[in-house]
Amino acid sequence: MLGLCAAVLGALAAVGWVVAVADSAPNLTDLRPRDPHPPSEIFAADGTPLGYIHTDTIYTPVPSSRIPNRLLQATVAIEDRRFYQHGALDYQGILRAGIKDLFGQGNALQGASTLTMQLVDNNYIDGTKYAIHHDLKYKIVQAKLAQQLEKKHSKSWILDAYLNVVPYGTVGGEEAVGVGAASQMFFNEPVWKLNLAQIALLAGLPQAPSQYNPLVEPGLAHGRRHNVLEAMVKSHYITQAQANRANAQPLQVHPNTTYTVIRQPYVFDFVRQQLDEKLCPQTPDHCPAVTNGGLKVYTTLDLKKQAEAESAIAGHEGGPVLDNQPAAALVSIDPSNGNILAMANSSTYTQTSFDFAAYAHRQSGSAFKPFALMTLIHDYDGDPNQTYYNSHFLGAGWLPQDPTWSVHTAEETYQGNISVAKATTVSDNTVFAQLAADLGWDKLDQMAHAMGITSPLDGNPSEVIGGQRIGVTPLEMADAYATIANGGDHMAPTIISKIVFPDGSVMNLSDPPKTQVFGSGEAYAATQVLKTVIQSGTGTAADFGCPAAGKTGTAENMDNAWFVGYTPQLSTAVWVGYPQGNISMPNGFGGALAAPIWHDYMAAASDGFCGDFPQPSNQWSGTQYNGPRSVSSGGGNGNGSGNGNGVGN
Repeated sequence: MLGLCAAVLGALAAVGWVVAVADSAPNLTDLRPRDPHPPSEIFAADGTPLGYIHTDTIYTPVPSSRIPNRLLQATVAIEDRRFYQHGALDYQGILRAGIKDLFGQGNALQGASTLTMQLVDNNYIDGTKYAIHHDLKYKIVQAKLAQQLEKKHSKSWILDAYLNVVPYGTVGGEEAVGVGAASQMFFNEPVWKLNLAQIALLAGLPQAPSQYNPLVEPGLAHGRRHNVLEAMVKSHYITQAQANRANAQPLQVHPNTTYTVIRQPYVFDFVRQQLDEKLCPQTPDHCPAVTNGGLKVYTTLDLKKQAEAESAIAGHEGGPVLDNQPAAALVSIDPSNGNILAMANSSTYTQTSFDFAAYAHRQSGSAFKPFALMTLIHDYDGDPNQTYYNSHFLGAGWLPQDPTWSVHTAEETYQGNISVAKATTVSDNTVFAQLAADLGWDKLDQMAHAMGITSPLDGNPSEVIGGQRIGVTPLEMADAYATIANGGDHMAPTIISKIVFPDGSVMNLSDPPKTQVFGSGEAYAATQVLKTVIQSGTGTAADFGCPAAGKTGTAENMDNAWFVGYTPQLSTAVWVGYPQGNISMPNGFGGALAAPIWHDYMAAASDGFCGDFPQPSNQWSGTQYNGPRSVSSGGGNGNGSGNGNGVGN
């Protein structure tokens, strides 16, 4: 009698413990269901996919109407044969598993899970404190939530939800969550196109995704597929003959590249960086808004112009890096809105992942001179056609602030007293060195930064002819010249036009902020000077038959060649040089190496447009600038020679 009482008391205590555990567990409404998103995807301007952003999980939701009935049957047969007969719980299975657990048989409890309980596990409990230990207490919590879920949803809803959230395995560091991602990852097919053998293989994966991964363990995967097919026979979903035919087929695995192949990888990486900085400005190296997935990122990249840029580079200097040839890069921007239309490199991503177009800081040579030109016009109201300097060799000591600096022209020829406009046309270093000293090097740096240069500038005297300590990038130069093309208004450059978030909200970035740097009349005056560079100066190789303006640039020792120019519609910078830097190039002038690339690209990218720069309504009229080193008028002879360290055209 005492023994019976003790047994009853023990049973009541056990029941009380179970009730207490259940009462302490949260309700389904208190838990936030897992909300996986498809990988974030990046698109070109025309909607062409460029690729998916790498994430730890791949998720492609499949609507219930597209889930094959055979997959529903296979999943039920192998995971929960009595799914449609029992409620949320399989009491016999729980009792059997509980006894095994008491005897320490490892993960016996997992075997008692119904599909509803597994859905609770994957969609609600995973990531909470209850998922730490898969013990009897965990099972009670799981069971309570499963019962609540079955009261709220139908069996078909539960099965569809299960198939969309359960993990199916990992490939290349990315876990396939749901049948949509798994079907693409393993078979390179949407799930509704799978045959019986493929469906059986897929249905067998959730129990042990790593163990049965067909790409890693094909033998075990084949055995697991056999078990699924036999379970389907036992459940009367298919005949034994159908199972035998399916089992005789190979695994039919075709690894998918949809999630890994990147089109235009340099642009893709640049977009990814801009995206991180835009959405997580404080922590761009760790941006959950991007890595959590679900974003659709639309870019300004014009694939036609991108192809034209690549073709122009391929047709001239700038061969593959591994062939020990000079590299080349091109950036093209729409001046009216700052949209980056093309960013091309001569190298391939397999040779180097470094993006020269966006990140290569190189000395600009004389392509920096337009910043002095704009400083003269805007800050001093100086007319470049009326302002004169003497073109002559500047020996060491000519400048007290830098007594060792000497300046010469590229070909050691000097023209005496010439206007700043003429000095721009022929790219006379000695005139611009004197002009910059008169204007103030800090003024030049301020103008360069206002127009779009973001790299640090030190106010060194030689910066005006390209002697920057850090250098500038093709992207910066295209952006800065675009300010002149846009009538003095600087538009912040952008590669992202809009971001669509998982909830459907949109961040529109196609209208970047505008800053007026100088007036349209001043911009027009500078353009008239820079047009002569292409018409009759150092940049004649860039002349493609339409009105355009620009400037050549050749760095010291001919190790960097530039041409930066613009039309009313496009501002484009081209750089040529060895990736490792500081290697001279034969005939390494900007007019010889970079201008022909610019010519070919602009001729193709202009799409037949050949309009001239419109005259502004507010005409600008400057006067002669009388700097300490300027001269009153033209005339005189500045012939001389020397071996200075000035940079070239």
